Amino acid sequence: MYSRGVPTATRLDIAGLTTRIVGDGPLTVVLLHGFGAPGDDLVSLASLWDGPYRFVFPAAPLELQGYGGGRAWWMIDLSSLEQDIATGRARDRSAEIPDDLASVRAQMLRFLDMLQARYAIANDKLVLGGFSQGAMLSLDVALHRDVPPAGLVLMSGTIIAEPEWAPLYRKLANVPVVQSHGRRDMLLPFATAERLRDKLRDAGAKVDWHQFVGGHEIPPTVIHAVGEQLAKLA
Repeated sequence: MYSRGVPTATRLDIAGLTTRIVGDGPLTVVLLHGFGAPGDDLVSLASLWDGPYRFVFPAAPLELQGYGGGRAWWMIDLSSLEQDIATGRARDRSAEIPDDLASVRAQMLRFLDMLQARYAIANDKLVLGGFSQGAMLSLDVALHRDVPPAGLVLMSGTIIAEPEWAPLYRKLANVPVVQSHGRRDMLLPFATAERLRDKLRDAGAKVDWHQFVGGHEIPPTVIHAVGEQLAKLA
């Protein structure tokens, strides 16, 4: 992670999720961490984007044993993941609908309602996003909300639950989306990320696409792109 240091964060419980909040600006940016990461994994990003922002970092509800404090939004098949890593072939998971997806989506929808009520956040001042599994969930939540967010940040995510998502993409028409993916990502296929980009664009979303020569990560070029998009939305 590229960091100037971990900023001071207020810690709250919102909708049953331990949440860290940095800043109090009018543009609120909710970022969800990836599978196996600790709940504060992305907090250091708040020090990289200067502006009138409130950053919100909820920790996933599931604690993983043997991951050193790592958490998950839903469980995945670890044996198949290890096999993918061993063979060097990232698997297309677009048809998969995780067992816990509906319940964690409902929890995140409650979370956003409570967050908006607590801080009087308008829908046009709410940005959703995340990394890896967090990017998948943020997109799923955006597709199932009645009102689209002001913007989306999808870092190294992929398509899941495609039968459910397909008829909902049109809800993101005109929504600015920063999407990034590494060409050497060994966990989530680059080709599927390209397909997600095309589906979002076909639905009318304003996708700012950033591919990079790297793996499952957040490089400086993506940090810069997200910063530029937040500045436009503030």
